[in-house]
Amino acid sequence: MNVHCDEIAATTENGILKLGIHRPEKLNALTATMYAALAEEIENAARDESIRVVVLHGTEDCFTSGNDLADFAENPPQGEHSPVFRFLKQISQFRKPLAAQVSGPAVGIGTTMLLHCDLVYADETAKFRLPFVNLGLCPEAASSYLLPKLVGHLRAAELLLCGDMIDSARAAEIGLVTRTFPHSELEEKMSEKLRQIVQLPPRSVQLTKALLKQNQTRQVAEVMSEEGALFIQQLAKPEAQEAIQAFLQGRKPNFQ
Repeated sequence: MNVHCDEIAATTENGILKLGIHRPEKLNALTATMYAALAEEIENAARDESIRVVVLHGTEDCFTSGNDLADFAENPPQGEHSPVFRFLKQISQFRKPLAAQVSGPAVGIGTTMLLHCDLVYADETAKFRLPFVNLGLCPEAASSYLLPKLVGHLRAAELLLCGDMIDSARAAEIGLVTRTFPHSELEEKMSEKLRQIVQLPPRSVQLTKALLKQNQTRQVAEVMSEEGALFIQQLAKPEAQEAIQAFLQGRKPNFQ
């Protein structure tokens, strides 16, 4: 299946595939079509031996504001073969290095997708938020398992239960990002690191990644499946419907 999507820009150079989320008029909010395109690009990259590393990035001032709620309301995911879950499965099982370059907001899945990356570099403009509870939903992308494992239970609980925004300095402090760089240096610093990886023996790189993740692969798949089923259930419930409609109508939700 070939998915045409103008909002996803794929460029390949010297073994590095860059997947750009480019929908600036909507803060790079992701639609079902965009998820399908991303999933297909990553699936193809897994088979293409010439591609050594994949990088996810947004525009200069925004990574992604997460799901396009209007599109989500019209085209809710129905199961594991829905585009969003196909995308999450691809990034969670990708055997080559997966990196992310983050500027500006990374909201919802914009943050949870980072939990599946091997390298995450951000600048001082980057901000991270997990507003699932605020929207009457639940965590996805196995974030209920991966986030506590990465940053500790108490920090993960605060991020998931309160839905507060944190800046790149705090994200680096708790281990959510690898390193931060000034905005003007981010792209070049990241490119240096990726070029370094491309020059290494590909089998050794992939084997090392597999060993790093071997004890969590099955758990991630199980948690992701459980979260996905609960997410779909919650999406149809009155509190999620109220939260989404309130967002679309520009008003404060009423959960009373």
